[in-house]
Amino acid sequence: MSPLLSGPAPRWFSIPAHRPFVQDLARGLYDALTPLGPEALSQAVVLTPTRRGARSLADAFVAAGGGRAVLPPQIRPLGDLDEGEPPFEPGDLAVDLPAAIGSLQRRFELVALVKAHEKALNRDLDAPAALELADALGGFLDSLQIEEVSPDKGLAELVEADLAEHWKVSREFLEMALDAWPRRLRELGLVDVSQRRVALLQSLADKWRTDPPKGVLIAAGSTGTAPATAELLKVIAEAPQGAVVLPGLDEALADKAWAEVDEQHPQGAMKRLLTRASLTRAQVTPWPGSKLYDSQGRWRRRVINEALRPAKATADWLDAIETLRAEGKADGVDPIAEGLGGLSLVTARTEDEAAAVAALLLREALEVPGRTAALVAPEQSLARRVQAKLARWDVCADSSAGYPLGGAPPGVLAGLLARLLVDPLDPVALLAVLKHPFVRLGLDPDSLAVDRIGLEAKALRGARRRSWAELEGLCEPPALDLLQRLQAALAPLLTVGHGRPAATARALTETLEALCARPEGGTGPLWSGHEGECLARLLAGLIEESDGLPDTSPRAFAELFQRLMDGETVRAGGATHPRLRILGAIEARLTRADILIVAGLEEGVWPKGAPIDPFLSRPMRAKIGLPPPERRVGLAAHDFAQAACAPEVVLLHTERREGAPAIKSRWLWRLETLAKGAGVAIPGRPDVLAWARALDAAGDYAPAKRPAPVPPLEHRPRKMAVTRVEALTRDPYAVWARDILKLYPLQRPDEAIDARARGTAIHAAFETFAKDHPREVPDDGAAIFEALYLAALRAEGMPEEALARESALAREAAEWVMDLERERRADGRTLFVEVYGEHTLKVGDRAFTVTAKADRIERDPAGFGHILDYKTGAAPSKKQVETGFSPQLTLTAAILAKGGFRDVGPASPGDLTYVEVTGRKPAGRVEVRAAAGPESEDAAFKALEGLAELIARYDDPAQPYRSRTAPQFVKAYVSDYDHLARVFEWRASGEDGEGE
Repeated sequence: MSPLLSGPAPRWFSIPAHRPFVQDLARGLYDALTPLGPEALSQAVVLTPTRRGARSLADAFVAAGGGRAVLPPQIRPLGDLDEGEPPFEPGDLAVDLPAAIGSLQRRFELVALVKAHEKALNRDLDAPAALELADALGGFLDSLQIEEVSPDKGLAELVEADLAEHWKVSREFLEMALDAWPRRLRELGLVDVSQRRVALLQSLADKWRTDPPKGVLIAAGSTGTAPATAELLKVIAEAPQGAVVLPGLDEALADKAWAEVDEQHPQGAMKRLLTRASLTRAQVTPWPGSKLYDSQGRWRRRVINEALRPAKATADWLDAIETLRAEGKADGVDPIAEGLGGLSLVTARTEDEAAAVAALLLREALEVPGRTAALVAPEQSLARRVQAKLARWDVCADSSAGYPLGGAPPGVLAGLLARLLVDPLDPVALLAVLKHPFVRLGLDPDSLAVDRIGLEAKALRGARRRSWAELEGLCEPPALDLLQRLQAALAPLLTVGHGRPAATARALTETLEALCARPEGGTGPLWSGHEGECLARLLAGLIEESDGLPDTSPRAFAELFQRLMDGETVRAGGATHPRLRILGAIEARLTRADILIVAGLEEGVWPKGAPIDPFLSRPMRAKIGLPPPERRVGLAAHDFAQAACAPEVVLLHTERREGAPAIKSRWLWRLETLAKGAGVAIPGRPDVLAWARALDAAGDYAPAKRPAPVPPLEHRPRKMAVTRVEALTRDPYAVWARDILKLYPLQRPDEAIDARARGTAIHAAFETFAKDHPREVPDDGAAIFEALYLAALRAEGMPEEALARESALAREAAEWVMDLERERRADGRTLFVEVYGEHTLKVGDRAFTVTAKADRIERDPAGFGHILDYKTGAAPSKKQVETGFSPQLTLTAAILAKGGFRDVGPASPGDLTYVEVTGRKPAGRVEVRAAAGPESEDAAFKALEGLAELIARYDDPAQPYRSRTAPQFVKAYVSDYDHLARVFEWRASGEDGEGE
């Protein structure tokens, strides 16, 4: 027998938090067992909390052997004892236990149970709501099984309590569930995973208690949170060659402070374990493999433990600091400064910056041969961000957290189809499907891309279409062929209505395969790899095991499916870097690296907030014997303390999360407070922050200047519409981009029907009404105009639900318009609508043509041509018209005066009028900017003169087309080319934009 295990039982050891747990454990076992013979080590059995810990321990034995071939012990994670192999897999115990129910099947069965008893909850549950409640019920059942609580008596006693009605409803529902669920499991011949695991641990403990293993048996790294695990640890510690190795027991914490340790304290779990085993801290022995002297690590552990001491014991922090410094005199060091050596704190501004810092620290470690690095990330989102940042260096870290199926390519495509199930003509979703890398529709990639571009431009941009027939009417081959292929592939999904989730899942599967069909056959990577297999399991479960789910509408199925995908985790596969790891909090308890980055140090992240139990209040949980939610905080605190005691640690905090200020983790706050009280600052890493901020920077800040392109004279336009002249006056750069470079803006997919559509519709209604009724206004004119306006809105793509509001506005507007029409036609004037005119003038020795398309010109008996322009928004002010910033009406009047409107004939400029039509109160307004006669003639002459001066200026080869030359319109005037001109950047840098 090894001297390590020769002492009297029970044998309890502890590896200090500052020591590398698995390395010390392996070194201690290797040194103790290898002298006994070549097989002594391989015959030992070691139980770890997790699979990741088991793998790390196996690697540590290789290091303990100095690189020589080593037969390591039989290492098993405690959570999977029923899946192991002899000699330590308790096969004879597992034979009598029913198989465990699958996780997906369990969720569906619980949904069926919840739905069947929804009346007891006074609720009408659809499938997503039932799934949410079923998951909460599953968590409650797991808690009962893990804690070995029989709540029957406690639930009955809750009736006597003075509770709100909804808590009484919860009690009645739980009583029903506690009766119905075991009965359903018996019908299936299955048991819950937690129940089976507890039963197996109990049986194993009973077996080893009566017939203890004769060989070496070690349980390492567990804190025995679950009663069954704690009881097994007791049995192992009492075995002939058994021992329990605890992670980071604080033997130096003062007895007074130890007495105050509660559920939220890092030592809370181990205090409960020792109490259950009837042990004191003095009976726990330091692990032999951890006796190497490490001054910095020793003081780091003391500093972290002091910072996390119970809240009631922090009143004597200053005394504790003095005590520590008195102890340090023997070593000639300041324990606080020594303990904080190797520890640094980085405060990032945002989550993205924090991810960049973590990625840079991991990448930095690779510059040193053999150096290892690990990120401890308590949440998956940060881990995914860091993985994305590492990808720029083609580095992939081994991550234990995985990522949700919904974020993987197959899951993204399936989620898009669930979205189309609700809204089959959603152009954004259709485009996303067509652009997904898995989608082929039986075509080769080049053909698919060309056809998609045509389909996108013709049918999927702009206002939403109302039917597939309308989409087909906009397309020509080959875009039409692609649209028909897409519609055929989506056909199984498009016919789904309210029905069984299994049928919808089958249709979704058929659609996925049709979309991903390759010309050569098969579906490409759709079902391959970890991600494809995970999606296949989910869909197979929905098809085969969802009979208990209630019928779902398309919308309810889409929500249900997204929830299910979010609950499925894809474990990272493929090639990962051997020296980089991304760990969860529990894995970090055992695994160490040369540098450890501890991230997520914000309240609500690490530690997470106490979960909300929809069934039981805090007092109710205590009454039936369930642990308080704070227990999770204590376990998280222990994991933080273990990680923070590593030799080289970077603590990473983020000031803002999701755009809102974040609160520092209570542990980080306590550590900073202790350091401040000792007059010592926690070192930072400003160099890494600078790297992160410079990583994507373009160099020294040099904001863009206001662009001023100078095109060749021969490329400058010699013919412009009056609206483009207005653009040249306000924003010459927009003229350069559109009229010279011919850059035309694309419509957005599913573009909102806004003021532009209303403006087009009101113009169309006026035009059609005037052409159909050129003389007299009919008695039902208001109804006719209203119908014309609404029909034009439909033609522009406005959905029917939006037309309900527009109908009320159209009714008010039509009444006002008819009054206007009767008033203006009273003198028998002739109407000309949407009439074209042009005039050519000499500018220097070159001709320039200005054109106009007038909304309406009214020629009265006196020979005046009154010009009207329709607006659904605010019309330009009189000052804007007079100063030439809005020359549309005045230049149109000049063309009229020069005889440029051939259909109208010669006429003197009449009133220059804007007609505002809103449908509100008032429904419309007539805004005259120049009255008929000398005023309008003078305005037209000045406008033509101003145009000649403007064109002459741009006939100078050196004249640039600057952006935004009229800054007073910066808010009122928005150009399609502002982003191209980088307006925000040069305006923010100090340029006022005035002048030419």
